[in-house]
Formats: sequence, C-alpha cells, structure tokens
Amino acid sequence: MAKKTNRRLLREKALQILYAYELNGEGLESLINLVLSELSSQTDIDFAKQLIYKTISNIELLDKKIQEKVANWEMDRIALIDRILLRIGITELMFFPDIPPKVTINEIIEIAKDFSTSNSNKFINGVLDAIYNELKNSGQLNKSGRGLIEHSLPKKSKKS
Repeated sequence: MAKKTNRRLLREKALQILYAYELNGEGLESLINLVLSELSSQTDIDFAKQLIYKTISNIELLDKKIQEKVANWEMDRIALIDRILLRIGITELMFFPDIPPKVTINEIIEIAKDFSTSNSNKFINGVLDAIYNELKNSGQLNKSGRGLIEHSLPKKSKKS
C-alpha cells in the first residue's frame, strides 16, 4: 500500500472533524483541538483549520453547487461522508488557489475509497469534475502558479 501524503492525512482529519461536527452541531473548537493535537507542524494545523473553517462558512454555497449537479437527488439521500467530501473538494477548488484542481479531485476520490461505499468514488468524481468544469468555463476558477492552471499550448505540427 502506498504511503499517504501529508496533505491526504490532513484532509482525512478535516473529514473526521466535519463529520463529528455535522452529527453534534456543536463543539467545533474542541473537536479541532482533539483531532489535530497530534500534529506538530503549525503549517499542517493551519491548513487543516483553514479547510475546516472555509468549508463550514461556505456550506450553503457548497450545498447549492452540489444540488445543481445532482438535480434528481435530495441532499439527504447523499451519504453524509460523500456530502462532506464533496464540500471539502469544492472548498479546495474555489478557495485554495495554490492547490491544482486535479490534485484536489484525486485526493478526495482516494479518501472516498477508504471512508465511503464502493461506488462513492465514481459519484464524487462525477460531481467534482462537473463543478470543476463549470468553475473553469465561467472564469471562477481561481488558480495561480506554475502547474496550477491548464494552458492551451499550441500543438506542434507533425512533420511527415
């Protein structure tokens, strides 16, 4: 089994915190302190907290985006883990300009394989990919830096 990346572990911790918070509806700070207590890097703690807070503070927008892509489904029919993973993924796509979209989508899919049902990764992939394309096509995808945005490079002409 491949070693998990540091960011993957941080995303998993964010998922655990958001899941517990969704069930309890309170105690966010104590959940964060408990789950992140084993982290020694302030950079890691800051990333996880930023991911959690941005997800929670934008939950209505995130759920609206999800609902637009799953028009024939009620939100409460989507498994809670899947909803939270979609929210995390959309949060990264929209509010983390330094993370490449493909990395976000791949990471969320891999976490779904570990934490959700056998078909969740395909469902999540479809929804995130649709939202990514919508953001990109509407000019709302705020990504910058080398390797973070897709450029249309001129194709090399083939010489016969």
